[in-house]
Amino acid sequence: MIGRARFEELVSDALDEIPPALTRAMDNVVVLVEDRNPEDGALLGLYEGIALTERHSDYGGVLPDRITLYREAILDICDTEEQVVEEVAITVVHEIAHHFGIDEETLHELGWG
Repeated sequence: MIGRARFEELVSDALDEIPPALTRAMDNVVVLVEDRNPEDGALLGLYEGIALTERHSDYGGVLPDRITLYREAILDICDTEEQVVEEVAITVVHEIAHHFGIDEETLHELGWG
C-alpha cells in the first residue's frame, strides 16, 4: 500500500513531467489529493472550475480551479507502484487537459481516456 505522502510525491513527479510551456499556461488552478470522491468512489480524478477556453474578460476574483486525484481509487486499480506511477501520470494529464478545455471525447480519441 502506498501511503499518502508517497502518493503526493508521485503526483508532484507527474506534474514535473508536464512541459514547462503548459505549466506556465495553467492559470489559477490547484492540484489536490483526496482519498475518494464522496459521490463516486471509483473516480480517479476530477477537474472542477472554469476551463481556460471558457474564461472571458470578466473572469477574476474567483477561487482557483481544482484538480483532485483520488488516491484510494487509483490504488484500487493498480497492483504495483509502477502501475500507480503510470496511472497518476495519466490522470494528471487527463485533468489538466480539462483545465485547457479538452473534453472527454477528444481525450478518448487521443488515448488519454
